Amino acid sequence: MSQINKNAKAISATLVSNKRVGQYHQLIINVGDIASVCKPGNFVAISVGGDSSRMVLRRAFAISRVSTNSTFGGTMELIVAPHGSGSKWLCAQAEGAILDVVAPLGTAFGIPTEPVQVLLVGGGYGSAPLFGLAEVLNARGCRVDMLLGASTAAKIYAPMEGKRSVNSLRIYTEDGSMGQLGRVTDPIASLIADLNIAVIYSCGPMGMLSAINSITNGTEVVHQCAVEESMACGIGICMTCVIPVADESGNIAMLRSCIDGPVMDGASVAWDKVGQVL
Repeated sequence: MSQINKNAKAISATLVSNKRVGQYHQLIINVGDIASVCKPGNFVAISVGGDSSRMVLRRAFAISRVSTNSTFGGTMELIVAPHGSGSKWLCAQAEGAILDVVAPLGTAFGIPTEPVQVLLVGGGYGSAPLFGLAEVLNARGCRVDMLLGASTAAKIYAPMEGKRSVNSLRIYTEDGSMGQLGRVTDPIASLIADLNIAVIYSCGPMGMLSAINSITNGTEVVHQCAVEESMACGIGICMTCVIPVADESGNIAMLRSCIDGPVMDGASVAWDKVGQVL
């Protein structure tokens, strides 16, 4: 594995809890000592389908948060939307099931070395990793404000948990069924000015990440985003999750979001070329 995954291990992990939360599933997995080296922004690759399945590729899931307790030791929380065959299989597993897991993988969010004003922006269930990040930022003494958005109320993940984790929370839905009517990116420009935001952390659909970058472009605000590209292997071998990223000279290279990401500097991503063959 790449040096970026130096702490990654393949383990057999017990599914401790599987709870339905709205349209999503909250999975708690016993991962033992691995919990101590997982950071906000890392992800996990899980073998799905069982021994007789034709689904030979692992599925990648963002780590929402990790914790340690006297009952289960180190545990990992995943928020999973049962959309595809792999995620549906995982969400159907009963408590006590043994999962084939590789973790932690990928790059994590960078944490400021001193307290600053930060804004967390989450779209749909992509917001789940931001809750664990909020805890780390709070411990660093940062003021943490959060925006959650989705097309409709049912796709907003755990709004009450978000409210407990940050200084202020605003919710936007495109149909107006929860919070304010509009897109989650609508208030960002004014919040940057009003709150003197230094860093924006974002996780959600690629269109949302691109829109945030358009807002921060030309400002001094750092935009760290967890990109969403389909990953077949999760460890940098298959090259299916590449994304165009520019270096300091403006030269664009196709980098692997599983190794060079999923957390990237939003300003370096060539958003207008995402999805194109270069």
